[in-house]
Parts: sequence; structure tokens; C-alpha cells
Amino acid sequence: MMNTTRATAFSSGLAAAAVLAFVALGRRNPRRAAAARAGQLPTATAGEALRLLFGVVMPTVAKGVILRRPRVVALAERFNLDARAVRIVQELRDTYQRGPVLVGPVAGRRWAVVLRPEHVHRILAATPEPFATATAEKRAVLAHFEPQGVLISHGADRADRRRFNEAALDYGRPVHRLGDTLTAIVREEGVRLLSERCADGELTWDRFAHSWFRAVRRVVFGEGAKDDAELSRVMARLRSHANWAWLWPKQPALRRRLFDILDGHLARAEPQSLAGAVAALPVTSRTAPAQQVPQWLFAFDAAGIATFRTLALLATHPAHAERARQEIGTGFWMPPPPELPYLRACLLDSVRLWPTTPLLLRESTEETAWESGVMPAGTAVTIFAPFFHRDERRVPFAHRFAPDVWLHGQAQEWAFVPFSGGPATCPGRDLVLLLASTMLGVLIDRRDVRLRPPHRLDPERALPGTLNPYALRFRLATDGPARAI
Repeated sequence: MMNTTRATAFSSGLAAAAVLAFVALGRRNPRRAAAARAGQLPTATAGEALRLLFGVVMPTVAKGVILRRPRVVALAERFNLDARAVRIVQELRDTYQRGPVLVGPVAGRRWAVVLRPEHVHRILAATPEPFATATAEKRAVLAHFEPQGVLISHGADRADRRRFNEAALDYGRPVHRLGDTLTAIVREEGVRLLSERCADGELTWDRFAHSWFRAVRRVVFGEGAKDDAELSRVMARLRSHANWAWLWPKQPALRRRLFDILDGHLARAEPQSLAGAVAALPVTSRTAPAQQVPQWLFAFDAAGIATFRTLALLATHPAHAERARQEIGTGFWMPPPPELPYLRACLLDSVRLWPTTPLLLRESTEETAWESGVMPAGTAVTIFAPFFHRDERRVPFAHRFAPDVWLHGQAQEWAFVPFSGGPATCPGRDLVLLLASTMLGVLIDRRDVRLRPPHRLDPERALPGTLNPYALRFRLATDGPARAI
């Protein structure tokens, strides 16, 4: 949990932002906000701005935007904070109908909250111009550990780094060109997890995470990195600092240590790893290959959370679990790796239900016209993914486990964006789904997996708005002879 100094600084920053919001917007009509000037998008009232700040932004930030704070996540689950946040944005949509709606300025920054699915599609499709990914907020956060990462790059730098990331991660291909080797690594670590760390039949987050991140290090860097605990420690420290954005000073010495470690692993270029794939790619003076790798490690953290939550869904939805086991079949344990579309759909629906990236941010680089007015240049554009994923007034299955929606092409229609969308779609999407579905296959194949306690996820009731992965516990029982790799 936060120490007193950090908590005080965090609370002070939020309080200052709230005061600025109130001062900036306090004279708005409390019933219906009007545009700040003729032709501009409507602007939220002071009360609406404060509800957004304290009901949506504050809980999201407090949970940790870069490194999750488990105790805060537990509190968010206990008080159902994410469901409350969705209701706040629903109320905003009821008032302004189409949107986007402007908020602020807060601390000199004007925001726009997106309320319509078609506007989500427009913004994500028009990235990076006129909606750039390199927002001031992202730069403040990600500069702690990847100052030249693609997400905070623009123009020619971004184009070159995006090309590199797509090539290294095989974006757009369901099975990576190293798929045989990479899935074998995950299967091996999964079997070891079950036979050694879960020999007593109990699976917890700590046990799972140890094996998952060992597999991730092997996938990214090869065998030489599988037990590199220092890499994980340094990344965790820098990511915890990044949670504080501007409030925590940069640590250049610690960041240099991170890149010394990364450079060492990348220099080995083990052939059956992403590091080996990277070594074969063309680079320019703009690429900064090592600066792209921290984002991969960060993304695999979210992938581990999604995998564990998906296991909880399968453990409490027997029909879905049986369908996934039938998909696995005997070919799962030998090359070439199967695509496992149903297990991938289960993962995608887990991230729909509980997005690992709840806030998608863009910044308008020029003035843009909308049905209800004009959005000024320099506006921070916010897409709150849980609102679009869990809006029961628009999505009939909003609070149910519904993996089939991903198999029938409906996800685009509903504006489900668990991996963002458009030209800035996560380039590791396909690789993440390949490896995570492989790990799930190992965990459920010929095995009865039961969530403890089972009532945490009741398929007969609406699924909770928050699911704390760190508190999930499973009992495992084998239905057949143990697998060996």
C-alpha cells in the first residue's frame, strides 16, 4: 500500500484538480451545460466534472495505471467502484446524448469524454492524426521507463517504431512465426506450475504469476533470462514510480540499469526468442529497439491478469469450460500450435468484462467538427472502455460471460476495444492471445478447475464490475494422467 508521504501527495494532487475543476466550471447552469462559445461542443457542469473526477478518474488512477496496487484493487472490488464509474458516464450520456462533452479546463487542460460507439471508431481510426497517442499524460507516465516508446512517439519516430513493433510481434498473424517454440515454452512452464508449485491441488495468483513471468522472460529473451529476478524488480520499481506520473521524479540511474539489463539480453539474440527475431529486423536511427521492449513486458503483465480472470470464468461456467476442452483436443500438445479461437474469445470477453486498460487517451492535434459542435485542438480525448463494454442499456449481455460475440464479428459493432483499435491497436494482440490461450489450455486440459469460493462469480447473476485477480484461488483435480513435456 502507499506510504504516508505518497498518499498525501496523491490526495493533494487530486484535491487540487477538483478545486480547479470547480473554479473553472462553477458558474455553469446546473441543469444543462451550454457551450463555452458558439459552435463549441457542450461543456459539463461543475458537479458533473467533480463526479467524473472522483467517481471515474480517481478510482482508475488509484488502482495503478501502470503497476496495479493489489490492496486498492481489492477495495475497488469490495465497493463496486468500476460499476459506479460506468453509471456516472451513463448519466452523462443521458444528459448530452451524442457527445463528446468537454470537461474543464482542469489545471489548464481541456478534456473531452466520448459517449457514442461511432465516435470511438472515428477517433481510433483517425490515429495518429488528428488524434495522437502521445498525450501529455502518457508521456509523464511512460517516460519513467520507456521515454522513446512507440506510444509516446509522434510523426516519423512513431511510424518507424510502430513498424518495428509490428514486425517483431507478428501483428496481424494469429500464430507468431516462432509459434512452435514460444507455445512450447508456455506449455512447459504451465506443466511445471501444476506438477511442482500446485502439487497440493491449489492454484493462487502468486504461484501462477511466478510461472507466467518466467515463461514471459523466456519468450522475450530466451533461456538466459528465465531466472532474471533483477529485471523484474527494476521494472516493478520503475512502473510503480510511473503510477505517479509528474508527482514522482524520474530516476535516470535506475532507468539506465533497466536498459543495461535489456541490452545484455538483447545482445545474446537467442534464436528461438523475440530477442532473436529483433536482431534480424532492420532498424534506423529512430527505432530505439531496447526502448520498445519494456512495453512488451508491461503488456504481458496485463495478459497474465486476463488469463487468471478467464480461468475464473471458465471455472464457474461449466458449459463454456467443456467447449474449450473440446477445442483443445490432442493436437494442442504438439506442433504446429492450434489457434484455439474459442479460448481466445474467452480471453477477449474477460478483458471486455474487466479491461486491463480502462482509459484510452488521445490528443487532438487540430480542431475537429462533430454533430454537436467543434472540439478545439489540444483537447485530451478520453474513451472510458468499461462504459462501452458494460453499458446494459445498449449491450444486452453487458454483465454476462459471452465469448461468442468475438466469434461472430459483433465486437466491432459494439465498440469493444480491449486492445484499443485502428492504427494504434496493440501490436502484441495476436501474440498475447496465442500465449495466454496456450497457458489456459494447459490449466484446463483434462482437469477440473473450481473457484474458491464459487459464489464469487455466479453465472445466474450479473458479473461484478471489478474482479480482483490477486484474491482468486482455485482447487484443481486431474481427470486423467498428468501431461509431461
